[in-house]
Amino acid sequence: MGVIKNHIVIFEHQSIRIDRGDNRINKSQLNALQQFFGEKGVPYFSLIHNGVKFNEYVGVLQIGNTTYEILPKADKNSNSEQWREMLIGMLNAVGVFNIQAPSSSNLSLKTNSILDLYFELFVKELEYLLRRGLIKKYRKTEGNTKALKGSILFSKHLSKNIVHKEQFYVKHTTFDREHKIHKILFKALKVLNQINNNSAINSRIGSLLLDFPEMSDIKVIESSFERIVFDRKTEVYFKSVEIARLILLNYHPDVKHGNNNVLALMFDMNNLWERFVYLSLKKYKSTDTSITAQNTKSFWKAKYGNRSKMRPDIVLNKDRENCIVLDTKWKNLNGHNPSLEDLRQMYVYMKYYNAIKVALVYPGNISSEQSGLYYKEDVDEIGNNECSVISLSVEQNIRQWQKSIYNNVSNFLVEV
Repeated sequence: MGVIKNHIVIFEHQSIRIDRGDNRINKSQLNALQQFFGEKGVPYFSLIHNGVKFNEYVGVLQIGNTTYEILPKADKNSNSEQWREMLIGMLNAVGVFNIQAPSSSNLSLKTNSILDLYFELFVKELEYLLRRGLIKKYRKTEGNTKALKGSILFSKHLSKNIVHKEQFYVKHTTFDREHKIHKILFKALKVLNQINNNSAINSRIGSLLLDFPEMSDIKVIESSFERIVFDRKTEVYFKSVEIARLILLNYHPDVKHGNNNVLALMFDMNNLWERFVYLSLKKYKSTDTSITAQNTKSFWKAKYGNRSKMRPDIVLNKDRENCIVLDTKWKNLNGHNPSLEDLRQMYVYMKYYNAIKVALVYPGNISSEQSGLYYKEDVDEIGNNECSVISLSVEQNIRQWQKSIYNNVSNFLVEV
């Protein structure tokens, strides 16, 4: 663990308490996380006596002015700088930080925390949009006007303008910058102004608040983003809206005291590892090798009800004689066997996909492959059905790591 000013760094699966340990959470911050956890719970951590225990999610939890950065850890190395760099590299590799956009080409990905990266990227996107010029859109509005335009709403006109005969209460179409996308971005900018602890972008946020047109407040929920349709004119807003979504939907204000607002930007390491391995293989695979992710097959159906499906992480050469199924798991086996549940799952994949081999893919201290054979179904004898365990060592250079992942898995393919 390590500490920076108002910045506490810990690793996944570790705990932080109010009464013990090098790093401690204070009582008011623990109360904020308990309220955030609520009755339904959150997947990022579990509540323990006088503290919280983090799960396989990594990223940032900001409580008031204190940032808790939760980093992944797949071996004995406890160097937080290296793990932060590795995590940011993985997120960049799977497309979370789209640094190819012209507005975000100069992000310093190797020096910032994940939270700082998101905030800087959002600020750069808004600065770019303002330089480019905010778009106008048509919107329907109603209210009193001095001139008769659009359609008059007689019932409201009569009730509101008995005294003011010079006004008309009308419904009409306006072409301006006050539309939903801008309202969302402005709301996210105001939240960012409240929660940002990065002094390097404070003045830039202040400038944006001065330059960005004042917008009326709106209530933002998940469906607010689902209803946004990007076209050729508005596609330039996509990245900024996605970051606004992350900020607004994961921001939980402290309505009682106002000083322990919670922002949670967390990533499931199992999903990230799966995506990273898949894209690494896809990046370097040969033209005669096919690869699919999250391929679905029906598995079971109730007589009256829906079907149950199976979905292996990665399938190589699907529907071919040299078909191989891979399932990724973000955990270090440390020399132990895979769980019985995982081995059973791989056996089913082998049967249903008619795979010649299956393998579980883990991160580890060193790269290695160990094969094992399933017992026959009808007699107590070793059969020919094989399941392997592929361990992939973590490397700091992301491109080299992706190449190493491909080389290790391709060696496994050659053995088929």
